[in-house]
Parts: sequence; C-alpha cells; structure tokens
Amino acid sequence: MFNPCYLCGNISFSIVEGKVRDLPSLKILKCENCGLITLSSFDHIDDNFYKDSKMRKDEIEKSWELVLAECSEDDNRRFKYLQSFLMNKNVLDFGCGGGGFLLKIYPFVKSCIGVEMDSIFKEVLCNKGLKICSNIDECDNKFDVITLFHVIEHLKDPIAHLQQIASHLSNNGTIYLETPNSNDALLSFYKNKAFSEFTYWSCHLFLYDNRSIELLVRKSGLKINYIKQIQRFPLSNHLYWLSKGLPGGHKIWNFLDSDIISSHYGKMLENSQMADTLFVSISVS
Repeated sequence: MFNPCYLCGNISFSIVEGKVRDLPSLKILKCENCGLITLSSFDHIDDNFYKDSKMRKDEIEKSWELVLAECSEDDNRRFKYLQSFLMNKNVLDFGCGGGGFLLKIYPFVKSCIGVEMDSIFKEVLCNKGLKICSNIDECDNKFDVITLFHVIEHLKDPIAHLQQIASHLSNNGTIYLETPNSNDALLSFYKNKAFSEFTYWSCHLFLYDNRSIELLVRKSGLKINYIKQIQRFPLSNHLYWLSKGLPGGHKIWNFLDSDIISSHYGKMLENSQMADTLFVSISVS
C-alpha cells in the first residue's frame, strides 16, 4: 500500500515500466488521477544528503572547471533566454550547483546570490567571489527573479519550498523553474526500454508533465504565467538510444545533427508536449 498522491490525494497508482538505475528496489509510480510520477519511498534521502555531496559523488571527483564545462550549454541557453529579464535586477539562483549560470549573469544584474546546500560547491563558489547561502532564509533581501534549474524534482515537499521561495520575491517578481518532463518522447512515444531503465534516478523524487506541474503551482497558491517545453537533446541522441540503447549519442553521432534538423525535431516534440524539459514562469497570484 502506497501513500496518497502528494498533489491530489488519490490512492490509485499504476506501476511505471523501467527501473531506478541506482536503486532498483524502488518502484516508480504514476498517479492515475493527476499523472504525477513519484518514487515509492523517499527514505534514502536524509537531511544531510545534499549537504554531504552524496548526490554529486561522481561530479566531485572531477574538477570544478570540468563540471562547469559539462553544464555550459544549458547555462548558455538559459542566459540567452532570460538575459533581457535579468538586466539590472536582483536575482537568486536556488540550487545553483557549480554556479555557471551565476557567473554568466553576474556582469548584467544588479545583484546575484546563489543557494546551494552542497558544501563543496558552496566553498568553491564563495572562493570565486560569489555570495552563496546554504538556505534561502539566510537571504534577507527580496529578489526580482528567482531561478530553479532542475531542482524541484529533488524536493520532498515542493509545495512548501515554492511557498517559501515565493515569500522572497519582490513586488511583480517572477520564478523561472526548469525540470525534466515525465512525458519525454523516449518514454511516452518511442517507449524505449533501455532509456526507461536509465533515466529514473533515486534523487528525482517527483517527475512532472504539463498537467501535474500546473497543479503543483496552483496548490502552492501561485500563478502560472506560461509553461514552455524545451528539447535539450537532439535527434542524434534519440536515434542512438533507439539503435544502441545507450546515452551519449549527441556526442558520438553528432554528425547527424544540424541547426535546421535540431530546430524542426525539437519544435515537433515541444508542440506535442513530448520534449525532455519543462520551463515554467511563475508569479504570485
């Protein structure tokens, strides 16, 4: 017997095909009412899990510069999209990780602060001259923009966190949230078995589609301005999964990609709500 759905209280779940790659004993559940994807237990995430770098144990073995390089494409995409909204604003990046986005926006904003529980990344970024807090309540000022990039899926109580984060918004402030799409084409359309046994991860406690992320925001007492789907990985990545059942196709078969192909393929998935990523703009209602 499982706990009721976190979002809608429903008690009927279906078991999702696939497995949690690093903790296969966990079941992957889908609420039959609202579609929220959740793990059968959160007991493996204790209060110090993120602070003690347990999520990033593989990344920590690399240099900070290498971690930054691996995230640079996403940092550049986010910066390009949000730059005009950030000019001369007070910005908070919640769950800033390696800090690449903060370093990108630093010259253009009025102020920027990161919140990062991971003690190793926090120390590195403070040494780089950035202001980093371990908890959002350490930040006394209000922010015009608060970003959460691939953070909300890690939180045991995302409603409480969104409410807490929203309390730090200035008048007319905006939250920009990015999270994986549970309706990813490799799962929902191609039904790729290898991908379903790779993509689910014990650190991702919840996964959302358009419907469930809208419900999450509404349950938090906040307003959705828009939900935008983004396809981060190109056609070569999907073809490699379908052919080889392995990740990394966008690097190995990158000769198959072009700007035109990537744009058209991405737009097709985005319009069908099967892109790999959700990008959400949120304000106080």
